[in-house]
Amino acid sequence: MHLDHRLAPLAVLLAITATVANAEPQNPPSPGERAVEYRKAIYEVMGWNFRPMVQMAQAKAPYDAAEFARRAERVAAVAPLLLEAFPPESEGVVSSKLKPAMWSNRADFDAKLKTLLERTGELAAVAKTGDFEKSKAAWIATANACKACHEKYRAE
Repeated sequence: MHLDHRLAPLAVLLAITATVANAEPQNPPSPGERAVEYRKAIYEVMGWNFRPMVQMAQAKAPYDAAEFARRAERVAAVAPLLLEAFPPESEGVVSSKLKPAMWSNRADFDAKLKTLLERTGELAAVAKTGDFEKSKAAWIATANACKACHEKYRAE
């Protein structure tokens, strides 16, 4: 059976959700802890797909236009899931790398998230053209959107 590549991110998230749901822990996670697990899963899927583009954009791997476009489309498909991944009940969850400053600067955080969604959409659209230089520029813009939020709101 061949899985439509556009559905692959959804399949991965469903598999993660099924695994977590079937684990039956002694002390089930709180809603906030579940939200942190959810957003970590989203970022994992995004990172998994972003890394090959990093390699190509930095000339550490040969540019493959179809692969670059496929990865960019996946990132753009998964990124909007972040809109629901930062609910108030996840504030203060110990396993989160989110800096407390995000909660007092929520409007700025949401603006940065909106920029990320715009950039991932642009990246996917540009990558479909197969033009390496334009794809690389869109990748840089997307990476900078990630970096802008990470620098301000992610603890290392």
